[in-house]
This record gives sequence, structure tokens and C-alpha cells, in this order.
Amino acid sequence: MSGAAYPLPGLDGPVEIRVDRWGLAHIRAGSTRDAFRAQGFNAARDRLWQLDLWRKRGLGLLAANFGPGYLAQDRAARLFLFRGDMAAEWAAYGPQDTHAIVTAFVDGLNAYVALTEARPELLPPEFALTDTRPARWQPEDVVRIRSHGLVRNVLSEVARARVLARAESRAAGLAADDLRKRISPPHDPVVQDRLDAADWPDDLLDDFRLATATVGVSPERLAAPRDEAWTWSKVDAHGAVTRGPRAAPKEPAEGSNNWVVGAARTETGRPILASDPHRVYLQPSLRYAVHLTAPGLDVIGAGEPALPGISIGHNGHAAFSLTIAPMDQEDLFVCETDPADPDRYRYGEGWEPIERVVETIPVRGGPDETVLLGYTRHGPVIRDAAGRAFALRTVWSEPGAAAYLGSLAYLGATTPEAFGEALRHWSAPSVNQLYADATGRIAWFMAGKAPVRPAHDGLLPAPGDGRYDWAGFHDPGTLPRSLDPEAGWLATANAMNLPPDFPAEAHKVGFEWAEPWRARRIRAVLGGQTRHSLEDSRALQGDTFSEPSRRLADLVRAMSPASDPDIASAQALLASFEGRLDPDSAAAALIEVCWVHHLRPALLETLVPDAGTRRLLPPGDTQSLIERLDGGLDVVTREKLLANALGAAFRDCLERMGSDPMGRLTPEVEGPLPPPSAGGGSDAETIALREPRIGWSWGRLHHTLFAHPLTGLRPDQAWDVGPLPVGGSAASVMHAEYRTDTFRLTHGASFRMIVDVGDWDRSVFINVPGQSGDPGSPHYADLAPIWGRQDHVPMLYSREAVDAATETIITLSPP
Repeated sequence: MSGAAYPLPGLDGPVEIRVDRWGLAHIRAGSTRDAFRAQGFNAARDRLWQLDLWRKRGLGLLAANFGPGYLAQDRAARLFLFRGDMAAEWAAYGPQDTHAIVTAFVDGLNAYVALTEARPELLPPEFALTDTRPARWQPEDVVRIRSHGLVRNVLSEVARARVLARAESRAAGLAADDLRKRISPPHDPVVQDRLDAADWPDDLLDDFRLATATVGVSPERLAAPRDEAWTWSKVDAHGAVTRGPRAAPKEPAEGSNNWVVGAARTETGRPILASDPHRVYLQPSLRYAVHLTAPGLDVIGAGEPALPGISIGHNGHAAFSLTIAPMDQEDLFVCETDPADPDRYRYGEGWEPIERVVETIPVRGGPDETVLLGYTRHGPVIRDAAGRAFALRTVWSEPGAAAYLGSLAYLGATTPEAFGEALRHWSAPSVNQLYADATGRIAWFMAGKAPVRPAHDGLLPAPGDGRYDWAGFHDPGTLPRSLDPEAGWLATANAMNLPPDFPAEAHKVGFEWAEPWRARRIRAVLGGQTRHSLEDSRALQGDTFSEPSRRLADLVRAMSPASDPDIASAQALLASFEGRLDPDSAAAALIEVCWVHHLRPALLETLVPDAGTRRLLPPGDTQSLIERLDGGLDVVTREKLLANALGAAFRDCLERMGSDPMGRLTPEVEGPLPPPSAGGGSDAETIALREPRIGWSWGRLHHTLFAHPLTGLRPDQAWDVGPLPVGGSAASVMHAEYRTDTFRLTHGASFRMIVDVGDWDRSVFINVPGQSGDPGSPHYADLAPIWGRQDHVPMLYSREAVDAATETIITLSPP
């Protein structure tokens, strides 16, 4: 067992951090304030580079470290900083002293930054590679940064407006837009006659997309001269900042699954709660698992590294988890500006001034840059163009909307009623919260700020003259909930789950939800089990079944036998395919290649002949597209589309994976495995795309690579982890969204958790690729091969179990 001891200013007494063999830190303190202070110190110990980059991105300070190529992103980030009353901000998160908790957390973080100045060997290597230093935090930094939070749906609003603007009629436009995004519950969008998106600028959403983009570091961008600074202002199809062509924006494919099964339906006789939030895959992981113990506090689970507390986990009596509930929390307002004074916009019967704010951005290697920001009563101006100011109204501008910080209010909840009361302080992102406790009670709550829209529905931009303003927010108690349901289980997966008796048309909380596939599959599995077990939850989190893929295979099986040998071979390969996108499945590879590269583009071209409109639709709404394919086309057209796509996909797979779909390893390719990947991982991380495979398989194409943000500066890519073969797709419970050009995963479950409510030491989790963000740590990539085989590690809770699994003890003491 290893150990270390450090002074930590501000502590009231000693704190012990026990790091177990899986990298989870168990923090034991004599007071809650000391626990949060130690949490900040420990977060910096494992994730200092990630935390520093997160802060500089959110505050608009990247150019100070990385040069002029980051000026546009810095300006965009500053547009969305919280600029309201800080007293109201701190009070909005609940009855606990949020300011004191965040201050303690930040003090601990800053203490570790100071420690690296005295002991440079503790500094992560990324700072040396970029010749930068970590900066000190202010407590306000934690809450003022909003642009990393998930809200919606301005990208979809603008896309819908542009689709309608190109259509010959309103009905034709809505039919085309249904192929882009299904509206649910059924609803007729409110179309503003005075708004025509035909002449809206192409760069309308650049600032919004820049503000929410991750940080990319490349030699070209680092070397950008001052006169090219503002060319780095576009975002490509994969979310990367670029100076090249911008891509048509789409709503991010981020979501989650969670379920809770009541005691009467489990093998253990205790509730089982499962959670696997789906977010963008990053290195290090977006979430960090931790255990905090102090008088009155004993919570374990995961949160974001830059926040105190946890948002997913349990407190020794009650367990909780969340998924995104896609409520509509932002709207674009189009303000008519005064021809005589572009700093005024029409509001009511007169004109109101646009508030102009001057900001100074430090720039590495040169003088500071002065930028001008604009704000209306609706919110920040994201674009001025042709007599209009486009302003974004968003919950980000409201007190209490720092993402996930509202979880501090429910850490001590021990009844569903107390948990629901704590959620009155939850603003963003909008979520489905599940609850289960040791007495056997279970519950579901939808939570988040839901705007009241008296005159429109949020599906399209609206005039900013006052007629369509928000009228506050719905009372949190009016949002849907369910306590101790008769069915004995609850589940959410971002799909439309408003109860039939909820006044959806009146409340207008949202009409754009995730596609229904994951939710349907979870309901089918849980509804068919009367004795659900922990192993059942493990299996369901790794379930690769895809209903769209099976439905496509059904259509193929209904085709007439083909005479073309490639089409006939494809039909034969799919003859027994039942929709499981397993990594070793040849049929899964064929059906996915067919859909994303051949059938879907051809179907869109058939349904939407106008190329300009078609450009606005991808990737398209799979539910709408399959319904049109199955029931909206005549048999001849459908079979022709299927046959052409199947033949092209089969030849595509031949080129990608060889001539024998069901082939065997040949002697000349047998031999030792390649050396393990760098970054602290094992052989299992490198097997995926480098080991010779047997015939075709979905895992040969579909893979995850946890690329370090600085990989472009390291020719050896030593800090990357992977690649790993992965099954599933965006339609599977094991959400595995991927880039269609490389089949590399972009979004999915980097953190998974299953809680045995009441027998806490039987709970498990996984956080990929590892708990630490330091490439030199043994916990940088140790969980990747475990995650790759859809497995978990123990999430130990009792003092005895934690002590037995401890590998490192870190002692913190008052100086």
C-alpha cells in the first residue's frame, strides 16, 4: 500500500483519502466543509488539466494560453456567462449554503494548484507540452460558466424555419421537417408569418456553436497569426472548431438510460436502480466518481469533476439517477433593429437599447483583444444582420442554472417526498430523476425550469417585439411525477414520456424527444421480468438490440430473391438477423453500412428532391424515415431502393473487410498480438482494430477511441486509449452513436452504475477509460478493457469493504 501526506489550508481537522484498486477515492473528513474542501483537492489531483481547460473554455480565456486562433471561441463563451445577481444565484440552489460549499471546494482545488508550484513533479504533463500553467479559481467561476450545460432546442428551431422557408407550402415544409425531427406529442407548430428564414445568414448559429464546442488543440490552430484569428469561427459536422467549411448544425445526440425496479419484482427483495448517462466520449471521462463521508454526509457516486458533491449515486439510504428529459429551455428571438440606430430594437410600441458590453481578452504573444458583446431583454445577441438582431432566450440566464449543481439539495434526501421537494431547486439541464430507498419506495420526477410560453410553442424562432415573451416558469410541482407505481418499476431513456393526462398542449414543455427505440426495448425487457437481478441490469445496460435494424432486415426478407450476386449475398447474410448489433456480427456490419451510407441517403433523395432542403435534414429522424420506407412508398420504389442499397453496401463491406464475410484466420495472419497501447492500458485496448479478425464483423468498423485533446501535438499518440471494438448503435440500449465516416463512437455511456439498494457493497460502476486524467497514473486507462467487455467494478461503500480494497492512503492536514 502506498501513501502520501499534504497540508491543506483551511481544514478544521485531518482528512483521509483512501483510493481503492479501481481509482475511486473515498474521502473521510470530520466536517462536511472539510469533505468538500478535500474533494476539490482530490479532483485536482486526478483531473487538473481537464479542470483548468474547462475553466478557461467556459470563461473565454483560451487565447491567453493558446493564441489568436482561440479568440472567436473565447468571445462566444463570454456571451453566455451568467451576468445576473450573485446573491440570487447562490440562493437558487436550495437551503444548503451553496456559496460556502463551492468556496470550500475551490479552496481545495487552488491548494493543489499551489502545491504544484512548490512541487513541479505533481504537475500533469500537458502543461509542459503546451507551456502553460494552471490558474487559480474563484467560487463564482463554478456557477457563472453555463455553456457546458445541455439545453435545447435553438439548433432545431432554426433548421425547421429554414426547411419551411424552402417549401412550396406549409404542409410540404412540415412533412419534410418530419424527416428531420419528429414532433411528439402530435402538435401543429405555431408559424410566425412575419418571419422568413430564407435570407437569414449562414453564420447565424456560429457563436452559439462555438460557445458550446469542446476545445481542440492542433498545430495549425496554435500557429494561427493575429490576422487569421477570426477565421477560426466555424464548427464542423463533428463539433470541432475549424477554419474550413461549417456543417449544418444538428442537436447533440446526448441522452441517457435509467431504471428502477421495486422490491416486489427483484431477485434480492430490494430495489435495484441502474443508470448509464450518455454523453460525448472524452479523455478523460466527463464524470468522476467519489465517496464523501463526514458527520451528516455519506454519499458515493459520480458528478462532474468541477462541481462539489455528486449527482448520481446513493447516500446509504436512498439512491438516485438522472437522464435528460428534453424540455425546451431556449428560444431564438428575432429583433427588428432601428434603421436610424442599430443599437436599438423594436419592443412594444417603441424601441429599446441593446446593451453593449466591452470585454478584454488576453492573447498569448500579443496585445489584448477588445470585443463587443450585445444583450437584449431576451438574452445575448448571437448575430446582427440586415436590420435584425438575433437574441437567445435561455434558462442559462436565470439564477440557479449552473448544470447539475442543484444536486446539492438532494444529497441527504431519505423519502421520495423530500427528494421531490429538493428538485424544486433544479434548473438545468432538464432531467428525469429516479429515486429508490431502503424501505422499498421508488419514484420518478421530471425536473428543470420549464418556460411558460403564452403565445407560441418554442418550435420556431419568434419575433422579439414582446408579443411572444416567456411569462416566467411553470411551478416545479406541476411537472410529471410518479411515486410507488403499481407496475413496480420505472424507466426513462429521453423518449417522450409525458403521461396521457399531462396537459402537454397547454404547458408546452417540449415537443422534441429522443427516438423511442431505447425506451421501447427497456420497457419490453423490464415488463417481461418478474425477478429482476443485478445481472439482468448489467445485461440490459449492454443490450445491443436495434429495432430499426431488425425492421430493415424484415423489409429485406420480404423482398423477391435477387439475381444480382451481391444483392443475393446480402439477402442471405441478413436472412436470420434479428437485430442484435453484436461486435462479432457480420450481418450487423452490413445492415449498418447499408443504412448510413447507402439506403438513408437514397431514401432522403427520393423523398426530398430539393438538394438545398435535403442538406438541412441529416442525419434524419430514423422513426420517420423507416415509416416512410415501410408504408409511404409503393412496392416497386421500395424494392428498388433496397436492392440498390444492399448491393452497394455489400460491395462497400467487401472493400472494407475483405472478400469472405464468414471467413477464417489464415496462417499468414496468425501470430502474436501487437504491443499494448500507451497510456497505461492493457493488450485488450489494442486488439480491436489491429488484431486480424474472422471475416466481417461490426466491431471491425464500429469502435471507440478515447483521444486525448492534445493528441495532435504528439506524433506517437501515446495518451490515446483504444481503439476498442463496440457493438450497438444509437438505437440500442447500449447507446453507441458514431461518426458515419469512420464509425468511431462519439456519444454513449462512459459511466455506468447499478445500485443494490440496501446491500450497498454489491453495487457496481464503471468510468471509462479510467478515474484519473493524468497519463502517468495507473488509473488513467485501467477501466477501459473492463468497459470494453461490458463489465463493471465494485462501488464499495462500507468502511470494512473500502479498507480491504484500499491501495493508496492520502492524508491531508491543517498546516
